[in-house]
This record gives sequence, structure tokens and C-alpha cells, in this order.
Amino acid sequence: MSYEPPAALTLARVLRPWGRRGGVAAEILTDFPERLGSLRQVWLADSRSARRDAAVVSCRLHNGQAVFLFAGITSIDDAEKLRGLEIQVPLSERASLPSGRYYISELVGCAVWEEGAAAALGMVRKVQPLAETGDAPESWVLAVETTQGGELLIPLAAEICTEIDPVARRITARLPEGLRELNR
Repeated sequence: MSYEPPAALTLARVLRPWGRRGGVAAEILTDFPERLGSLRQVWLADSRSARRDAAVVSCRLHNGQAVFLFAGITSIDDAEKLRGLEIQVPLSERASLPSGRYYISELVGCAVWEEGAAAALGMVRKVQPLAETGDAPESWVLAVETTQGGELLIPLAAEICTEIDPVARRITARLPEGLRELNR
């Protein structure tokens, strides 16, 4: 029987040492950076999903990055060993979202059904911004792997995705005329 670590949410990634006392600068990977300052216990994880507990002494935001100080990390050499590690918390500790907002992880894997259809169009493979600069919810699209093979990009807009039920793993969509043709 093998141990399966609890699901984790990555909040930041260590970029480099910061200062001379063991601090690290980290890329912020959360939509809620204000909560980083209240963290007291996190996991530091590498690309192989190996994790270790780390106590957060402090965290502050500086020039679009987070500057962390961890217990026991007291030198540049110690901090250098953290380069590239992800700063994670258990998935159960993620911030709650307002009604009508969803985490990408909740949407990926959902079946997409067109209103009134007898079969699913396909499965959400990923959620991506419509354009590199897009960050509003209306500028995101669902990349749906269709049952006929091929990809269909569906805007993640309330007028199109009329029902989203992450618990049932189902999205109901009202596809605008011409959407399928645009995707060819």
C-alpha cells in the first residue's frame, strides 16, 4: 500500500535568494496574494511531488513578488537550496470564491453538454485566456476535447455557459451560431 499525499494548491514558486539572511523571492501564483502574509505553515514541493513541511516566519509583498522567510533558513546558501520549489498548502485551505466564480481545477474534466442535446459535446481539457492580456472572467475559454475528436473553444461567459456544476462535473452551454465554424 503506497502513501498518497493530500492534494495541494500551489501559491508561489521560489525564484531566488533575497537578502543575506535566508529570505527568498517568490513568483506569486495565486489570485489572492493578500493571504500570503497570514501563512504560518506550508509545504515546499519539488517537481517530483516530494514535499516537506516549512514554517513561515514572515511573508511580504514587494514589487509584484512575495518575499518569504522560513524557519531554519538563515543564509544565502540555505535559501539557494529552495530555488524552484513550490510553496503549497492543502487544497482544503484554498480561498472560497464568490458565487459564479470557479477554480480552473474544478472545470477541467467536466463534461460539456449543449442545451437540449442527448449526448455530451466533450470534456474540458483546459481553461485558458482568450488572449495573453485577458484576465477578466469573460476573456477565458474552455478548451473542450470533443467526442468527434478535435478541439472546440467555448467562451467562459454566463450567456454561453448557462449552468456550471463542478460537483456533478457538468457544464451546460448555449453555443452561439457560428461558434463551431470559428473553431475549424
